[in-house]
Amino acid sequence: MAFAVPVWLAVQEELLFGEPETINPGSATPSCFDSFTDEELFKVFHLSRPCITFISDAVRNRMKTSDFKRPAPSVDAMVMLALNFYAQGLFTPSVALKLGTNHRVSLTTVVSTMSGVIAGMSDVFISFPLTAEARASTASKTEELCGIPGVLGVLAPAHFKIRASPYDKSTFKSFINVLGYTSVVSQLICDSEGNILSVEKCCVGSTHEQDMWDSSFKGRQVEDDVHGAFRFIGGKGYRLSKHVLTPVPQPANDSEIRFNEAHAKIHDVVQTTLSSMKRRFKCLLQLGFADDGSLNKKSNIIKTCSVLHNIAQKFSIPFPPAAGQTEPPYSGKQCSSVEVATEALKARQELIEKNFGLSKRLDPLD
Repeated sequence: MAFAVPVWLAVQEELLFGEPETINPGSATPSCFDSFTDEELFKVFHLSRPCITFISDAVRNRMKTSDFKRPAPSVDAMVMLALNFYAQGLFTPSVALKLGTNHRVSLTTVVSTMSGVIAGMSDVFISFPLTAEARASTASKTEELCGIPGVLGVLAPAHFKIRASPYDKSTFKSFINVLGYTSVVSQLICDSEGNILSVEKCCVGSTHEQDMWDSSFKGRQVEDDVHGAFRFIGGKGYRLSKHVLTPVPQPANDSEIRFNEAHAKIHDVVQTTLSSMKRRFKCLLQLGFADDGSLNKKSNIIKTCSVLHNIAQKFSIPFPPAAGQTEPPYSGKQCSSVEVATEALKARQELIEKNFGLSKRLDPLD
């Protein structure tokens, strides 16, 4: 995710479409988005016209290479309905009417289909820096922001509200998180610029973040050194380890206080990213009812919005203004007092002394 925008887009286009000239130029082919002004597009879809065109082309070509029957309505119409739902959390009547009366299709079926397709593109649009140069660049940007060296990403649980019936006593309590509301939770990693590097798992809201990390594919990769000797910033709900850097629980000196301040500064990036995503994609504010098999469906919505977020980031599209009260950030549940490896404690202390000690003349937070 460290490439310049033109290079990044060229790479994604080659991965998705093959040779660049196979991309639909859109100059002669009419689109159902043509009837919207640029201002209306942003208001209804929270995206720009070039970004929507890129998404539509990506979906069209993915569906060509997958085992999909010819869709009815058109791909553009399905993308339009789905993007409207993601942005507003519902179907805007004027947009739904553009589908016309000739197609007997469920709007929720359209969203489910599009979510499956776009979530399937996460292998292209959501990824860790893959080269040594890209990793070094990502870590350098993090250090520039907060002063902590060798950090590849920020790790956090991402909670999304759902409706669960209190009468279903066998499952209701499992959806209640630390903040007291019912939710599902996914494991998210982003870089210092708010690009999502990984989104994995979808669990009931009571699931502890350390348990998700221990059982996740990405967590096992990181702890097995697959991504090198880089660290990941984690909140108080994670256990300090070789690769997960947590704040000092009870700072005893100025160096540890400065480290905690730097840790909070970079950790705030993931909270800001989540908050911004929920502003752009209001469907994430309420993912509907919990039912059998719903976790997979909700996982697709979350992955889809993560893919679209990364694409929007590369097109530098501003976020919609905040409206009403915002959700409080998830504070995390204190990790249980499992004994931390001496090596991890020693490594964190050495990092603090070297980068935040009294001998450090310049404050990295200035």
